[in-house]
Amino acid sequence: MTDEMEDLNDTYPGAGNFTFGDNPRLCAELLALVRSGRKTATCAALADFDDDPGAMPKVGRADIAMNWDGSPALVIRTVKLTEIRFCDVPEDLALKEGEDASFESWRKNHERYFKRNGGFDPEMMLLFEEFELVEDLATR
Repeated sequence: MTDEMEDLNDTYPGAGNFTFGDNPRLCAELLALVRSGRKTATCAALADFDDDPGAMPKVGRADIAMNWDGSPALVIRTVKLTEIRFCDVPEDLALKEGEDASFESWRKNHERYFKRNGGFDPEMMLLFEEFELVEDLATR
């Protein structure tokens, strides 16, 4: 563990580490959206947490978003969690992800993402996490 990670674990006890997206380009784009304030939510297939329930975000907990190379990028704090079927996601919640200009593009892009990462079903359960940016580690 690096000194920076040790310091972060001391500052944010219990914080989990995660990476946005499923490739380096997407990870960088999503981190930039969080930094800009456009991205205040993210979602994952609820089934992704079956094998590691401790990785599930918790309201009030700070977590560390990592760069693709594994170095820490941002600290976010979960403010709200919503379990919802993909087909029931409302436009306002989807657009909090900040990635798409329209609800239709959000649906198409997320369907492709889930197909790449374990499968897609319109009835699949998602975990939506709304968060606030606590610290941008690039400015440390």
